[in-house]
Amino acid sequence: MDLNQIRKEIDQVDQQIVELFQRRMELAGDVAASKRESGKAIYDRQREIEKLERLAALADSEFNRHSIEELFLQIMSISRRYQYSVLGDREQAISQEFTMIDALNIHPGTKVVYQGVEGAFSEQAMMEFFGSSVHGSHVEQFEDVLQVLEAGEAEYGVLPIENSSAGFVSGVYHLLQKHDVTIVGGISLEVEQALLGMPGAKLEDIRTVYSHPQGLLQTKAYLEAHEWKQISLANTAVSARKVQQDGDISQAAVASVRAARLYGLEVLQPCINTQKGNKTRFLVISKKKEYTRKADIISISFSLPHESGSLYNILGHFIFNGLNMTSIESEPLPDRQWEYRFFITFEGNLSNPSVQNAITGIRSESSDFKLLGNYSMER
Repeated sequence: MDLNQIRKEIDQVDQQIVELFQRRMELAGDVAASKRESGKAIYDRQREIEKLERLAALADSEFNRHSIEELFLQIMSISRRYQYSVLGDREQAISQEFTMIDALNIHPGTKVVYQGVEGAFSEQAMMEFFGSSVHGSHVEQFEDVLQVLEAGEAEYGVLPIENSSAGFVSGVYHLLQKHDVTIVGGISLEVEQALLGMPGAKLEDIRTVYSHPQGLLQTKAYLEAHEWKQISLANTAVSARKVQQDGDISQAAVASVRAARLYGLEVLQPCINTQKGNKTRFLVISKKKEYTRKADIISISFSLPHESGSLYNILGHFIFNGLNMTSIESEPLPDRQWEYRFFITFEGNLSNPSVQNAITGIRSESSDFKLLGNYSMER
């Protein structure tokens, strides 16, 4: 058969497919209307599995069987997204759970808690976000920040989440999913790590360097150029304080210049970051489920079964609704082998219908869904 004739017939088949697809979507809209009246869930996983099996059985080869499964898996996924858009947030889950406000309630004396001690970058982030009139307090561990908030002993908390050179801060997303708290704000802070030592110490005296794991990662190239033992501690400022308390000229800390002033240390080498323009993002946490009118970042978490296409279908909700996903992280579920919890951040505001459609779909098609917060990241 002539190639041009073959292409002509393909064009005719494609036109028929488009017409049939549009008719199928009309029927999907009718299904959505019926489910609006009956209150039935849009996603019926068992029915879709059975339908895929029936359709695949019609194929005349193994290749076509797999192809038909893949094709109709996508068609049904698109159909569900269309139905979500028709129904909207019919259960009003977002509006019932979260309240829109004009601005965070920050006033002189507002209680804010951060991890570390005076001189920590978290304290600096707190002061830049809230100003100097708030009442700041510090705790030893990241989880302590969230426990203080849950106990009502502070109104806001500050936690680091991501560094531009060392990546996400281990365990923070897990804690946000675990505790009954909400992300309500954020700030991006330029972080200049310095090598601090005892007064009179020289570089050739140093044998051991202390810092938070992130501090060590952010200065990895500089530290590995020297034969120094590296030891992780809970915080950069805690490391500076240890060097000061031990009074040993063979010890040094990777921390801020401000920590050097606070703990009477000398700056042996300023700005030892591997990456210049090193920045860390800090989150502002609250027990209240609020978001501001200008909030433009949303973080969610959920888990998925270990099945082909499960994450692909979830990510389709962002594409279908025109939403820009900015990050994705995962962690293995300890009690479910080969299954994972995902943490996704994307752009949007909870009042936007496209955002509501995406969240409704993801909530319906995943497990352990949690809306971690809607916020803005100040720079």
